[in-house]
Amino acid sequence: MKVLFISSEVVPFAKTGGLADVSGSLPVWLKQHNNDVCVITPLYRTTMKCFRQDLKRIDTFDIGIGDNVYNGEIWQGRLKSSVPVFFIRCDTFFDRDRLYGNDMGDFTDNAERFIFFCRSVFVCCLKTGFLPDILHCNDWQTGLVPAYLKTLYSGNDFSSTATVFTVHNIAYQGIFEQKKFSLTGIPDAFFTPDGLEYWGDMCLLKAGFIYADVINTVSKKYSKEIQTPELGFGMEGVLASRKGKLFGILNGVDYEAWDPLHDTLIAAQYSKKSIRRKHLCKEALVHDVKLPDIRIDKPLIGCISRLADQKGFDLLNDIFEELMDLDIGFVLLGTGDLRYHDVFKALGNKYDKQVRIILAYDNVLAHKIEAGCDMFLMPSRYEPCGLNQIYSLRYGTIPIVRATGGLDDTIVHYDKETQQGTGFKFHHYSAAALLQAVKEAVEMYNIPEKWKMLVQNAMSCDFSWEKSAQQYVALYKRALEHKRG
Repeated sequence: MKVLFISSEVVPFAKTGGLADVSGSLPVWLKQHNNDVCVITPLYRTTMKCFRQDLKRIDTFDIGIGDNVYNGEIWQGRLKSSVPVFFIRCDTFFDRDRLYGNDMGDFTDNAERFIFFCRSVFVCCLKTGFLPDILHCNDWQTGLVPAYLKTLYSGNDFSSTATVFTVHNIAYQGIFEQKKFSLTGIPDAFFTPDGLEYWGDMCLLKAGFIYADVINTVSKKYSKEIQTPELGFGMEGVLASRKGKLFGILNGVDYEAWDPLHDTLIAAQYSKKSIRRKHLCKEALVHDVKLPDIRIDKPLIGCISRLADQKGFDLLNDIFEELMDLDIGFVLLGTGDLRYHDVFKALGNKYDKQVRIILAYDNVLAHKIEAGCDMFLMPSRYEPCGLNQIYSLRYGTIPIVRATGGLDDTIVHYDKETQQGTGFKFHHYSAAALLQAVKEAVEMYNIPEKWKMLVQNAMSCDFSWEKSAQQYVALYKRALEHKRG
C-alpha cells in the first residue's frame, strides 16, 4: 500500500508536541512492514539549520493564493535512513523561529501558510510521481487536503486515492475569518454549514472531518469524549454526523528512543532485571538540577509538559503547598502560558530546597527526568493520548494521572491488596482528587517491597507500534473500501 503521511511537524526535524513523535515513528513501522511510505512536512528554519547537510533540493513550483504567487521548493531527506521525507520550502511562510506563532499569539497568516502547504501536497505527488493510495492527514494544518481531493484535485491522478484524517487534539481547530476562504481556491458552494463554514468563519479541522473517508483519534477513550459537549469543543455535532466513520487507535511509542536499557542520554542504563541502577539516574538528576542531596532518598516527582490549563496546572497550583508538606521533590520541565511561567517560577523560588522549574525545551533533560524520578505527574483536564505516561512506564517511573483519554486507556490503577496495576489514577477533576492520588503514591513509595512490585508491573507494559500500526493498516483498507465502493 502506498501511503503519504502528511504532518506539520515530524521528529527529529521539528517538534512542538506529541504529533511530531507519532509522525516520526508510525511511518517507520509502516515502511518496515511492507508498505510504500513517504512523509511530507514544511521545511522550517530549525530544520534547515540542523539538517541542511542531509537534505537536497529536487524540484521547484509556484502556487497562487489569492492575488499572490508564491515560489516553493521540494527538498528530500530520510527518516531513520528508511522513509523518504519530502520537505516543502517556502521561506515566506516557514523561515521563522517557531512553527505556529510567537509570544504575541498565532501567526496572522497561518491560513495562507497551511493553504500553501496543503496545495503543495498534491504538487509534490505529481512532480515526484508518488501517487498514493492513502493520504494520511494529521490535525487542522492538513485539514484542507481531503477537501482539495474532493474539489481541485478530484481528477484522474488521484481518482483512487483515499483520505484518513487523524485528530490529535480537537481543541486546536484552525478557525479563520470568512474572507480567507477565497484564498483556498475551493468553489464557493463548499462554504456552507455542511462544508467548511463554521459559525460564519472557515474551519480547517472541520474540513478534515467532513471530507475525509475515515476519521480517527489517538485513543479509544478520547474518540468517545470528543463526541460530548464537555470535550467536543463545539465539534460534537459534526462528529455525530460522521459517527460511523470515527475510530480510536491508541498511539504507540518508539522504544528505540525511549527505553532505559539502551538510552545513552541517562546516567546508567537499566531494565526491570537491573532496576537498582535506576537509583544512579536519580542521583544524577538531583545533582544536575542542583537539588539538595537529601532529595535522593525522598520521593521525587517529575513533570514534562506544555504549561496550559489543559494539562491540569490550575489544580497543581491549588495544592502545591500541601504537596510540599508531603516532603516530596518536584522537577518541572516545559514552556507554555506566560502566567504559568510566573506562577511556577515563584513556587520554585519559594520551595527552592524541594523544587526545580526549568522553563525550556530540553530533550536530554527530558530523558533524565523520565529515568531519574520516582513518579511522573499528568493531571490533565483532557489528554487525547499522552506519550510521557507510556515512556514513564518503561522507565519504571510511576504515572500519577487523571482518568481521561489515553491516560485512562494506558494506566491501570494500583490495588495494594492484589498488587496489580501500573500507576495511580483520579477521576474527578479537582485539586482534592489530585492530592489524594499523590498521597496514595507516596504511601506506596514508603513500602519498598510493594513499590518494587509496582515498578516491575509498569516496566512489563508494552505499547510499541506493532498493535497500533496494524490497526492503522486496517483503517487504510477501510478508507479505500469507502473510496472505491
